[in-house]
Amino acid sequence: MKGLIIAAGYGTRFLPVTKTIPKEMLPINSRPSISYIIEEFIASGITDIVLLTSRRKSSMDDYFDHEIELESLFLREGRQDKLDLIKPYDIHLTTVRQRSMQGTGHALLEARSAIGDQPFVAAYPDDLHIGKIPLAQQLISVYEQTGCSVLAAMHDPPELNRYGILSLDEDRLHVNGIVEKPAPGTEPSREASIGRFLYTPEIFDLLQEGWEQHTGGEYYHVYALQKLMDQKQVVYCPFEGERLDTGSPEGYLRTIIRFARRDPALLAVLEEELRSMQ
Repeated sequence: MKGLIIAAGYGTRFLPVTKTIPKEMLPINSRPSISYIIEEFIASGITDIVLLTSRRKSSMDDYFDHEIELESLFLREGRQDKLDLIKPYDIHLTTVRQRSMQGTGHALLEARSAIGDQPFVAAYPDDLHIGKIPLAQQLISVYEQTGCSVLAAMHDPPELNRYGILSLDEDRLHVNGIVEKPAPGTEPSREASIGRFLYTPEIFDLLQEGWEQHTGGEYYHVYALQKLMDQKQVVYCPFEGERLDTGSPEGYLRTIIRFARRDPALLAVLEEELRSMQ
């Protein structure tokens, strides 16, 4: 099982900082947000990871590599604590560049040669997960039971009409379709798709088929996914845990606060600041 992180976008909602710093490298309590996806993959047994980036995001490659100067400095100083903080993850990381932003379907096709003929978990780094069982592991468990592609779903979130809502089969397991941002009262279910998927390798041929029919503009993976749904090859996983959305400045701030509350020292600072505002 491989992991794919789709991180080639511009991050325009975070301008001007994303003019030079990838959104995925913005810190959440001293660590870049993308590191939380990497650690979720590792905790799920995935150590062969493909990182889909773009020309402006070389700092992500640097982050996952050795930092020789700092390592030498900390070795001389005997600072094992600092060495532990900058030690690269024990993973095999392949970086693939999407040379032009042509949608998620195109992005998946760009990663095809690096993924190969095997199932893989795809993640959008805007979606972080907190829970006892890593989200990728939850998807893998459902795949092992069904052999199907798996969509992570959040049950009945606030503002349901902001999401792609799953249309479920009578068996309440297979997915027949996805309705994007349905009008209130027209939702086919209360299950909202979020940015974590497990795809079987069959999706690549279907993506290529759709790409050959594509007439311009951004190419999304909806065509291929619907083909798999029509073949009863897609199921959903109502995940356990908490989902955090870092895709907007507001969501990013909430995520920082949420993670700070998990650290006793930072929680004390938050409480002190709240008291000073009263």
